[in-house]
Amino acid sequence: MADDDYNDMDMGYEDEPPEPEFEEGEEENLENAEDVPETVIEGEDKEQKEPEQKGPRKTSKFMTKYERARILGTRALQISMNAPVMVELEGETDPLEIAMKELRERKIPFTIRRYLPDGSYEDWGVDELIVEDSWKRQVGGD
Repeated sequence: MADDDYNDMDMGYEDEPPEPEFEEGEEENLENAEDVPETVIEGEDKEQKEPEQKGPRKTSKFMTKYERARILGTRALQISMNAPVMVELEGETDPLEIAMKELRERKIPFTIRRYLPDGSYEDWGVDELIVEDSWKRQVGGD
């Protein structure tokens, strides 16, 4: 009883989905649309403008505290997951301290993308930016 009853009822569990129903004029338009080859130009779907590296940059050459925090956190996570370390270690084992040492020596292989209000962006390498250590100011260092 169980198998026969379920086969008779349409529960929507068939292998193929049911074909959509069209009105009389719509079906002809869809058949003609399939004959037209699709041409997609690479980069056409991107709405952002390409960066202009020819002229002077618009953003500051200083790394913000938010960029610094994200870079250090991301790099420390990579180091904790056994990514290769870019500096010589002198007994450091804490991934965050190793990441800070890499940042001080400008060895972190990251690129920062800064978006501008017009939709374009500027790419800065970590080695190009000036980094101020906030902990030095608190401790009274240089």
